[in-house]
Amino acid sequence: MKSHDRSAAPTAPHIATPSLIPAESPLAEVSRRRFLRRAGALGVGASLAGRALDVLAATAAPQTVTLPFANGERELVAYPQKRPLIRLTARPPQLETPFEVFNDGLITPNDAFFVRYHLAGIPTDIDPAKHRIRVGGSVAKPLDISLASLKKDFGAPVEIVAVHQCSGNSRGFFEPRVGGGQIANGAMGNARWRGIPLKRILERAGVSSSAKQVTFEGLDRPIVPATPEFVKALDLDHAMDGEVMVAFAMNGQDLPMLNGFPVRLVVPGYYGTYWVKHLADINVIDKVFDGFWMATAYRIPDNDCNCVAPGKAPEKTKPIGRFTVRSFVTSHTDGQRVAAGKALRVRGIAFDGGEGIRDVQFSADGGQTWQAAQLGNELSKYSFREWTASFTPPQPGEYALKVRATNRAGVSQPLQSLWNPAGYLRNGVETVRVIAA
Repeated sequence: MKSHDRSAAPTAPHIATPSLIPAESPLAEVSRRRFLRRAGALGVGASLAGRALDVLAATAAPQTVTLPFANGERELVAYPQKRPLIRLTARPPQLETPFEVFNDGLITPNDAFFVRYHLAGIPTDIDPAKHRIRVGGSVAKPLDISLASLKKDFGAPVEIVAVHQCSGNSRGFFEPRVGGGQIANGAMGNARWRGIPLKRILERAGVSSSAKQVTFEGLDRPIVPATPEFVKALDLDHAMDGEVMVAFAMNGQDLPMLNGFPVRLVVPGYYGTYWVKHLADINVIDKVFDGFWMATAYRIPDNDCNCVAPGKAPEKTKPIGRFTVRSFVTSHTDGQRVAAGKALRVRGIAFDGGEGIRDVQFSADGGQTWQAAQLGNELSKYSFREWTASFTPPQPGEYALKVRATNRAGVSQPLQSLWNPAGYLRNGVETVRVIAA
């Protein structure tokens, strides 16, 4: 069997069980910090704390996974309200969804949903009855909104099914490698979000005619004074589009603490950097916000391809925005053995930044020929969309399965991922090799 090019494959990680808990085990850290003892803000207090002890006991010997790139060994760790997820860092917790979860259904379960923080001072004991969303700045009437008021005073809640994806999803596969969290393909998820359109809140406050942007900040805080607070901004027109949402529920339940309880911003089609968790401050401003997390961080090359030659710096940049078009094989893993002469049902997911998926092409011969895959129902233009294809390996050997999506604007995935120094926007055509015998 020849060597596999696994740089883009959603590979099932190799699992091993160590005999001892490392001294720096995140489970021990969670216990020390008594995360669950202080989780009464979720309204389940003691019962949740009791489950924490069960989690700590049940996972005394955490498993490890090895992701298919250099330095890819990670622990699988069960944090509060989460099944074991792939841990990148412990402080703050950055947890990746194991890729096999995406073959279980289009909606990603709350306990399997990835976690990404920027600042180490994360909240763990929010009292939902005391939490407030403050709306101020260039408005006629500043607001101080409780969770109860948000749910009953701003009209009927709305729901949208939308993918939430980290800007650095798949960064670990970039070649040449880039700095930043080395994530595989699991820093994404698809959920049914329920909340109040931001537009209604801003209309109630009365936005000034001079307003240009709206900024958002949550309750997470830096632990080093020199670290900038995490503040993001949207242009006013975007903030008022009726789709941006202040969400209080996820898949029919309260948001998990690690996914933004009690309220978070949902920005459909846009990368997760804008989806501010534990939302507490909304500020309307009369200029373009120049804070670190907009003016310096989360920038992409400002050119037609949003790319540069490997190792080069872009001449100019702009803030990251909408998702690129993506598709994945979820039904098979790289190196999986299948039966020659027997039909395979291959399936997967596709999504983009909100145009919606028009078609998906499938190839079983490394891209030499392509066939149209069958698309499943569209839950929303922002959702994962299922695709399926049939393939029968005619004889024993290796087959390179590829999948390529095109959205309704006619934009297709590139055959090879384009490079940028931050490791964002990765969306080249994925390859999963199967071995027929």
